[in-house]
Amino acid sequence: MNTLPDGLLVAYYGDDFTGSTDVMEVLTFAGLPTVLFLDVPAPGDLARFPGRRGIGVAGTARSRSPEWMRAHLPPVLTALDALGAPVLHYKICSTFDSSPTTGSIGCALEIGLAATRRAWCAMVVGAPTLRRYQAFGNLFAAVDGVGYRLDRHPTMARHPVTPMAEADLRLHLAAQTREAIGLVDLVALKQGRGAAALAAARNAGLRAMLFDVIDDETLEAAGGAIWRARGDGVFAVASSGLTYGLVAHWRAAGLLPPAPPAPETGPAERLLVVSGSCSPITARQIDWGVRNGFVPVRLDVRAVVDSATARGEIARAVAAAAAALTAGRDAIVFSAEGPEDMSIGQLREAAARGGEPVGALQARVADALGEVLATVTSWSGVSRLVVAGGDTSGAATSRLGLYALEAAMPLAPGGPLCLGHRRGLRPIEIALKGGQIGGADFFGQVKHGRGAGGTDGQGHDGGACARATGVMRC
Repeated sequence: MNTLPDGLLVAYYGDDFTGSTDVMEVLTFAGLPTVLFLDVPAPGDLARFPGRRGIGVAGTARSRSPEWMRAHLPPVLTALDALGAPVLHYKICSTFDSSPTTGSIGCALEIGLAATRRAWCAMVVGAPTLRRYQAFGNLFAAVDGVGYRLDRHPTMARHPVTPMAEADLRLHLAAQTREAIGLVDLVALKQGRGAAALAAARNAGLRAMLFDVIDDETLEAAGGAIWRARGDGVFAVASSGLTYGLVAHWRAAGLLPPAPPAPETGPAERLLVVSGSCSPITARQIDWGVRNGFVPVRLDVRAVVDSATARGEIARAVAAAAAALTAGRDAIVFSAEGPEDMSIGQLREAAARGGEPVGALQARVADALGEVLATVTSWSGVSRLVVAGGDTSGAATSRLGLYALEAAMPLAPGGPLCLGHRRGLRPIEIALKGGQIGGADFFGQVKHGRGAGGTDGQGHDGGACARATGVMRC
């Protein structure tokens, strides 16, 4: 049968830490070993992971300003481009978290096209495995089996930093970039005209192209159109829907053999969880954990964002979590329980009083949670961790001294158990979970070292994921 080109296939930058593991997960469990670095890797770091088909760098651009992005993204994307992968992927969230002032996807699009040799940009946002769908340019997401347009989504419409006020991604991007955005719609893909629609748009001078994805058929069709039109290399600003689409096409075209069986691991004696997520899904997971024996430790955000009380509050949380683990219990340290949690209002009040952006205070909370995690881990010797929330994951991995991650075991889509590599220390097991990822018992899955079986814990069938990757793990 035909095979994929030898060497590196995908190089990518994740605009937050939890989302960065998503691409690694899809590729690894499709039989394409991938490593995720926490900074641009030096040649020596790359040499420690030979034969990888995917190489990623986890970043924090989703919470940054356009000025920060223009200063920091070009050298990262240029370094990744130099690796020579046919696909250079700026990985975004499938809920398109962005605004003109924070995590601007339009700004990233412009930077990527300017900094690399790539002639055009593919944009795939829909990911049926994650219950994200794009139809005629509009983005939808399902919660508890109910689909919502993103500007009416119970979480994203009220996101404290990047609320989604427009579901048509072309209009959403128009506030972030002057680059014209084209669309290969679901009708063209369903009728087998995706490649022709893409060629016509590029001939008309469009350099950035959205692809509708609503099901397995359009997912594979989008992946095939992009792969066939990659030329000397394609730049992509996309969710992991792009990765699922490419894998689905490679399988359908006979370029990729069936995936090996998903790896498994045993239970952990103790589990430490830290959460900075305000998602209702994470709130349910915290509730499940407390009802199943986890010791809850709430971090007081008012105390953490006040320099006079921050050290004392961090020390209190460390002591409480360490005491639980020393007693043989599992612990959850968290700053919020859902989008209506009182801590959200407290952050806004603190921002108004101090004249600081809410995002800056959230970053302070994330760093405090990261410090708690690293300190408790060092004291207790716990070897399996969970971090919920993108900013919190970035702070936690930095505090732990991790320099690279590899996917070790599938759990729920977008939240694998990873092996975290530390210089001079033994690797540690860690799951980095975005707010919308996993079922109510996700912390139990991590604790016991098991996947979610045929559903992702929210009643979502795992068939699409299995067909894309060859592994029943959703």
